[in-house]
Amino acid sequence: MPIPFEVGDIVRLKKQHPCGSHEWEVLRVGADFRLKCLGCGHQVMLARKLVEKNTKGIQKKGES
Repeated sequence: MPIPFEVGDIVRLKKQHPCGSHEWEVLRVGADFRLKCLGCGHQVMLARKLVEKNTKGIQKKGES
């Protein structure tokens, strides 16, 4: 069963971005995801399967 991702959620991935950040903001959801690095602002498109596999945690947009 797919993990319920929503636009605006903050996703913590297993591997860090070269800038040192582990956290990404979800900008687009579908078969592919558009993620924005919260450290440097870099945007990437990744397959849903890859994002679900590498997700360590999700922080919903309404939570602190």
